[in-house]
This record gives sequence, C-alpha cells and structure tokens, in this order.
Amino acid sequence: MFSPISTFLMLLQKSCAVGRDMLILGVDPGTVNLGYGIVDGEEEMHMVDCGVINVSSRVPMEERLRSLFDRLSQIIANHRPSEVAIEDPFIGRNVRSAFAIGRAQAIAILAAANKGLPVYYYSPARIKQQITGYGQSDKQQIQEMVRIQLGLTELPQPSDAADALAVAICHIQQSRLNRWLIEHGPK
Repeated sequence: MFSPISTFLMLLQKSCAVGRDMLILGVDPGTVNLGYGIVDGEEEMHMVDCGVINVSSRVPMEERLRSLFDRLSQIIANHRPSEVAIEDPFIGRNVRSAFAIGRAQAIAILAAANKGLPVYYYSPARIKQQITGYGQSDKQQIQEMVRIQLGLTELPQPSDAADALAVAICHIQQSRLNRWLIEHGPK
C-alpha cells in the first residue's frame, strides 16, 4: 500500500518536528484557478485552511493577475505563514499553458516576497513522489494521501486546493528530512 519512502516520511513526520512557527502556505498556481493550502507542521501536521481563488477566464490577463495577487496577499496577511512552497509549472506540449502558469507562479512569489517570506519550489513529480511514493500519481491518489496525512475525514476539495496542500506537505516533509539528516547524519 505505501512505498518504503512514504512509510519513512510518515514516521519522520511524527518523530521530528520542523521547528517553531512552521506554518506553510502551499500554492498550486493557475491564472483561472489558483489553489492554496495552509498546513501547520510544528508537531503533527494539520490543515489550517485551503481553497481556490477563482478568476474568470474572460477577464483580461493583467486584471486576473492583479486579482490573484490581491487575494493571495490577503490570505498571507490573514494567516501569516512562515514559509511559502510553490509548485513549479509542468512544461509539456502546451507551452502557452506553461507560460500562463508561470505568470501565476510569479504572482505568488511576489506576494510572498512582499511579506519577506522565504519561497521554495517543487516540481509536480517531486510532490507526487513525496506525497504518494510514486511520481506519476493521479489527482485521486494525491487527494487520498493528503487526506490521510492530515487526518481529514473527507477528501480535500476541490483538487486545486488538495494539490496546494500537497505542496505544503511536501515542503514540511522535505524540511523535516533535511533537519533529521543534519542532526543524525555523519559528523
């Protein structure tokens, strides 16, 4: 059911707290639907908030970006995360789509930078590998593992919000692993 990596990370999740004030904002960038998820990773991980900022595709791009920036900035002001983790755009065959996602990513970076927050980036395959133990997982598998790891009774919805929570979880797990390696690695 779980890969050895997923099992190790789940055990690590319970045994090695990241540090004080580890409130992570995960972002799944998009210019029509931007997912966000806030996870408290100080002890055992739990979801603080998640959702999707929706902007009509009929609105000009510059207005969409301004709206995304304003609303994401408000989320940052309300929750005061300590760090921000953002999914890198997947560059497949649709280059135009990748550019649009890159614009939304830039907006998230700017919103975080305006508050002096450190920003971390993770590829979609890295997030899937970290969350499910398999880098080609589908949306349903990611939602189920996010539900399990955050102790939720229902799947986080919509999928853009679940993806953003996965980005935050990925960052927390990576931070915990880095800290564990520093504390227990070769001296």
